[in-house]
Amino acid sequence: MLDQVRPLKPATPEEVQAIVAEAGAHARHIEVVGAGTKRSIGAMDPIDVVLSTQRLDRIVDYSPEELVLTAQPGVRIADLEKICASRGQMLAFEPPRWTRLLAARGEPTLGGVIAANLSGPRRIRAGAARDHLLGFEGVSGRGEVFKAGGKVVKNVTGYDLMKLMAGSWGTLAIFTELTIKVLPAPRTELTLLLFGLADVRAAEAMQAALNGPFEVSGAAHLPTFAARSRPLKAEMPVTALRLEGFEASVEARAQALVAALSGFGRIDELEGDHSRDFWVQVREAEAFAGDPRPLWRLSLPPAQGWKGPHALPGDALYDWGGGLAWLLTEEPAEKVRRVARDLGGHALCLRGAEAFGPREGALGELQGRVKAAFDPLGVLNPGRMEGAA
Repeated sequence: MLDQVRPLKPATPEEVQAIVAEAGAHARHIEVVGAGTKRSIGAMDPIDVVLSTQRLDRIVDYSPEELVLTAQPGVRIADLEKICASRGQMLAFEPPRWTRLLAARGEPTLGGVIAANLSGPRRIRAGAARDHLLGFEGVSGRGEVFKAGGKVVKNVTGYDLMKLMAGSWGTLAIFTELTIKVLPAPRTELTLLLFGLADVRAAEAMQAALNGPFEVSGAAHLPTFAARSRPLKAEMPVTALRLEGFEASVEARAQALVAALSGFGRIDELEGDHSRDFWVQVREAEAFAGDPRPLWRLSLPPAQGWKGPHALPGDALYDWGGGLAWLLTEEPAEKVRRVARDLGGHALCLRGAEAFGPREGALGELQGRVKAAFDPLGVLNPGRMEGAA
């Protein structure tokens, strides 16, 4: 752990390779971190070395006209967003920070966000973080340098490596460079708010909006517990739908959406900074920050997303049109995972229990084979994605 083992901070890819190769040769285990803001997620087997990518913090290339940015993994997300904003562009997958939620210090880095495949509310329209990863360079647990996607020199056949590495939580390889796509930032943002809807009725409203020609870029439902937090401070459930783009287009789509949802009750609007502030609160699940109860992210089929929290007493917040349910509950971890699995989804615990759960079935076997292919000695983040039942 960082408080027990002094972290190594390589400044070049060659130094990363040397550290991993030496660890493999001496049967040592490495904990891989960026800024360390998400280290509390997931258990870790005993480690000998902590490797931080914070000094790999160079922006290698930014081509706004090509909508492509290449940077090292230690570059802070906040800095990338500022650079993109200066050219009227954005990281469209809207990466969350979770610093307050996890009571963490530091600033999240590009490598950490991609390794965890973290995406914000715009995922329903722009896709997940992995969909924006065009290529990368890295060092596998074997101590081998390899590249995939953009700027390919040596690839590894048989895997879609961008999809594979995003969400692997540093258990397969250490990023040394990443190429991501960026997109033009919207000129206008408007959020429509519906009040007082029960969860199932809110799910119907969100699906109606998402299945229509309205190009909704955010769809969330806050039951009363979550709606009481800022900026709304409402005393009833709130359902929110975000529209983005050119002003005339947003206005026309908003009018059409209001008409389509007229049967769901009164609709109010949030504009500009008020809308942006609201979606930051949703992205960061700020309503749940500081609550000591175990915190779960349930990834579920959107139309049935409300069923998960209803089977698990606690307090919820729904994002991604119902496909993501944040849940504070003290129900046993095994029960939470079973409910998510029975609904066709899966569960990740961010606080208070085994994060990823045990490897099970064909998917668990595949995960083991992939780990063996990239890191046969278990050098990188040992035990990070493995948990007890």
